Amino acid sequence: MDMYSGVRDNPSDAARQQERHYYLLSELQTLVKDLPSSFQQRLSYTTLSDLAQALIDGTVYEIVQGLLDIQHLTEKNLYNQRQKLHSEHRALKQDLVRKHKQALQTCKSHNLAVLKTNQRAEAEALDQRVKEEQRMMDEKVVAEMDQKVLDQQNTLEKAGVPGFYITTNPQEVMMQMNLLELVLKLQQKETVSGSLP
Repeated sequence: MDMYSGVRDNPSDAARQQERHYYLLSELQTLVKDLPSSFQQRLSYTTLSDLAQALIDGTVYEIVQGLLDIQHLTEKNLYNQRQKLHSEHRALKQDLVRKHKQALQTCKSHNLAVLKTNQRAEAEALDQRVKEEQRMMDEKVVAEMDQKVLDQQNTLEKAGVPGFYITTNPQEVMMQMNLLELVLKLQQKETVSGSLP
């Protein structure tokens, strides 16, 4: 069953949908002018028309908003995990400094050189551990954000939004980000003007 089957029965619905399509297409053509020219050239009339068609009933706006909410929660969670790790590292370093000061105060002078060598080795080992744990956390953040991008691409592709498919090509991902920006700007404009369906 095609999306116009119910529209054929009611010509005024067809006219309203056509009018909405023209409105959305016109708005998208205006918004595209704010994008870098390299992306403007890649957005054909057909792509914009197909995007306007996908936006007619407002479902894509809801999907995009849901994806953004999930992305923001993921970013906040990852940020909090990274901050927690940073706090743990700071506490470990402070504990080590405190332990080293206490050891220096009770150390006999003939053992001082050995103690300082051992403390330097302990501090270097902790620094190495901190660097490794931070590197692993950063890799985790990147992997989770990359997975979010793939999830978003998959969801938008399944929803029939033109220009969306699973890719890791940086130029294609940037193009999809620009398409999302267009959708978000149009949604914001329609929300402000009260013209959302």
